[in-house]
Amino acid sequence: MITPTTGKWQWKEVHDDLYAKAVVLKSGETTIAIVSLDLGSLGKEVADVAKAQAQELTGIPAENILIAATHTHYAPFVGRASEGVAKDYADSLTDRIADALWLANGRLAPAMLGHGSGSVPDEVFNRRYWMKDGPVVFNPLEVSYQDEAGEMVYAWKKSDIVRPAGPTDPEVGVLAVLGEDWKPIAVLANYALHYVGGPHYDTMSADYFGYFERALQRMAGADFAASMLNGTCGDINNVDYMASKSAEQDRLDYELSTFYQIERVSNVVAAEVFRVWQGLRRSCYAREVPLGVANDWFRFQYRKVSPEEVTRAKEEVLATPEPHAPNHLKWLERIRASAVLDCAEHGPERVTQIQAFRLGDIGLVGLPGEIFVEIGMAIKKNSPFKHTLVGELANDNIGYLPTDKAMDEPPSYEVLTSRAAVGTAPAMVQSAVGLLAQLVN
Repeated sequence: MITPTTGKWQWKEVHDDLYAKAVVLKSGETTIAIVSLDLGSLGKEVADVAKAQAQELTGIPAENILIAATHTHYAPFVGRASEGVAKDYADSLTDRIADALWLANGRLAPAMLGHGSGSVPDEVFNRRYWMKDGPVVFNPLEVSYQDEAGEMVYAWKKSDIVRPAGPTDPEVGVLAVLGEDWKPIAVLANYALHYVGGPHYDTMSADYFGYFERALQRMAGADFAASMLNGTCGDINNVDYMASKSAEQDRLDYELSTFYQIERVSNVVAAEVFRVWQGLRRSCYAREVPLGVANDWFRFQYRKVSPEEVTRAKEEVLATPEPHAPNHLKWLERIRASAVLDCAEHGPERVTQIQAFRLGDIGLVGLPGEIFVEIGMAIKKNSPFKHTLVGELANDNIGYLPTDKAMDEPPSYEVLTSRAAVGTAPAMVQSAVGLLAQLVN
């Protein structure tokens, strides 16, 4: 369990606990480990410490360990700039991750592996929309605020939606690990859905990722490790803004039925995972499964900002109070200015990690940020493997990574807050596909 002390973080309650879930697989001389964390994100500096500790405890090479955050918004975001309470938690977190791997590694037993693919198209929506007056907007609820003169100003209206600005990926990848008695040891799923929870940021929860595990265990009538490796979903959520409901009904649905919605979606996705898993006949499972690992210490390029942009950004941050309501124009101005200052401080590049595993005829890729869905879909399309799972927020968090196409469009929130230079998305696809190609040779 990785639930932090609530009082220090000023959370009012724990709705459900947070966990680190570890799966260790060994074949021949190769051992790989996959850890899923119920966190908003995890920075590379913290992940690297956890991997080093785990390597010392278990002997599993650090480069063979993938650590991915689910991206629940009801949990800490642990990054390189952690200080005070956050640093204390980060220090304890690395111990808990290493312990999870120690326990999983100590329970290695003969097993077999099967995999399949399903689809849940009705629970994913691209959250970026083209609007009638030209902009691209994320989560376009009807948002209003009072200007300095006391007049109500509408940033945009739901009725102005023209069409989504991108696709969705409805695929659900399923990896099942069974013991020699055919009982489940672990099930790993992969689905591209940002999160489901709403605005209750004073409540701690694993969100739908935790509910998914409990739903799948309930369906199977067994206790085993069930993890959701979140797919590339930087521009995907669970809200259908084009549905024929009023803006007021949208708000009520969002604010009053959060945990009902979390549980409902978890049940739907878990049911599809269970269907795929149970559809795997005995001949679909392999006892001898070659494993492989490939890593790229990827040089992430920050977008270039001029001295003039930095000066203007400093003025905008100082002049713009922190807005109470998200989505309005002043909030976006502050987001853009903060991103400019971050690029100036941390640029021009940083080394991050792109990771690929081979599990028999399955490929698995871990990418380090909130990645647009098209990027994961491009990796899958060009992968040499029969099935490929692509997870985001793995081993690091570089922030949002839009496609070059999105960067060329009127900027939405995800583009304004991104630190990535143009060309990063295709370079990441090329890197990931190249790593997968290495593993089939």
